[in-house]
Amino acid sequence: MKEKLLIPSLIFLSLSFSTLLSSAVARGGERTSLPSGFGNGINLASGRHLFENKQSHIGVDKTQGYMTNNDLEKAVKEFGRRCSNISRVYRGYSNGLSLISIGMSVNGFPLWVIEISDKPGEEEAEPAFKFIGNVHGDEPVGRELLIILANWICDNYLKDPLARLIVENVHLHILPSMNPDGYALRRRGNANNIDLNRDFPDQFFPMNEEVDARQPETRAIMNWLKQIRFTASASLHGGALVANYPWDGTHDKRKNYYGCPDDDAFRFMASLYSHSHRNMSLSKEFPGGITNGAYWYPIYGGMQDWNYIHAGCFELTLEISDNKWPNASELTTIWDYNKMSLLNLVASLAKTGIHGRIFSSDNGRPLPGSIMIKGINYTVQAGRTFSDYHRLLAPGERYEVMVNVPGYKSKTTHIWLGEEAATVDFILDPDVITNVPVRSICDCSYCYKSGVEYSLGLHFGVYFIVIVFLALIYLLVNRRMKFNLFKHGQLTKRLATV
Repeated sequence: MKEKLLIPSLIFLSLSFSTLLSSAVARGGERTSLPSGFGNGINLASGRHLFENKQSHIGVDKTQGYMTNNDLEKAVKEFGRRCSNISRVYRGYSNGLSLISIGMSVNGFPLWVIEISDKPGEEEAEPAFKFIGNVHGDEPVGRELLIILANWICDNYLKDPLARLIVENVHLHILPSMNPDGYALRRRGNANNIDLNRDFPDQFFPMNEEVDARQPETRAIMNWLKQIRFTASASLHGGALVANYPWDGTHDKRKNYYGCPDDDAFRFMASLYSHSHRNMSLSKEFPGGITNGAYWYPIYGGMQDWNYIHAGCFELTLEISDNKWPNASELTTIWDYNKMSLLNLVASLAKTGIHGRIFSSDNGRPLPGSIMIKGINYTVQAGRTFSDYHRLLAPGERYEVMVNVPGYKSKTTHIWLGEEAATVDFILDPDVITNVPVRSICDCSYCYKSGVEYSLGLHFGVYFIVIVFLALIYLLVNRRMKFNLFKHGQLTKRLATV
């Protein structure tokens, strides 16, 4: 009799312990008993789905407490009404002539965006940041946290210094759900069952080169970035707890560390997020709570690599919850753990790096130039309206910064970048050398460089030839006159003697 009672008791205790352990890991607990990288006994590498054909099955009970797509649309519109003084809500953007839709999902659900700024909808000489949530339909934590983030900024920008800094110095764009159809179907892919984070053009292997072959959600992001010049970005995922940075792939498809040209800047951004988080940096699987994508394992057609290569946008892939679809009761805790990370990442655009504008010396007009850093094979373009640039760099280093504008002389300066942002404006002189020979008369590198421009060479040469020509004519005429006078004198003498 005792044995019959003991067995059900043991089963009950085991199930209870398993439930408590699962809940703690999903909240991002301290993980002192389990090594980082394991949630519910499953290796977290599967958080990025090594086996793409394996779809997760989410029960109806898991969706309780989460916003439906209609709920999300209502929440976005309500935010726009409640916080209209520092925001605008759009599913399209103006190109100066008409309103262009950012796009819709396969099933026709609009991709709503929230912009937060002290001058929403206006172009300013400020950096722009975007958050994208719900790239994978079965990873809904990001869409919930992004709505919470927007409302928190709205409620606190008048009293919280960090919120005010973001509102006044950054244009923040929030796309809560990139994959509303996948969310409604409770699966990773979109309505066509395509993984959107494998659907972008890839640098290593030709894929998705045909525009019409890409998914509508992918095309929406690509068109969006043609209209707005984003400095940095982050997409929110679930299934692990780590900040991931480029490159995501390798040439040979092997798993190894493969850093992009701005590896130091990306490590700084990822570390900023990780160390602002309650416990991400304590990970035992990912040292410091960050990882290079290819070192974790390679993927191709990813969004973050495409952002960096084609849009000049520094993007991170943030895994913000061990559990891909935790109970809704845990969302408040997950928000608390990620709140400062989200805020600090956006604020870093104004608080770090180098910023400035480019002007012409002859008329003061803005010049849309290119900013390069010696030793980093990557170019940042200045904006066309204000010629403002925003260059993310790891602090605590010395940099050689060069600016180029066609038709103008390049300029270079050296800066020591501390923990705070540096402002470096450039005033460029027109490059009149382009119309004249570059070599100097004496064919040496130092001649005519002090006080005399090479551009004067052509004018001086023309004047010199004219003067020499006139002098020769004068000498010839003068000589002819003297000769004539001499002959006349001789003739006079002869006549006198006669």
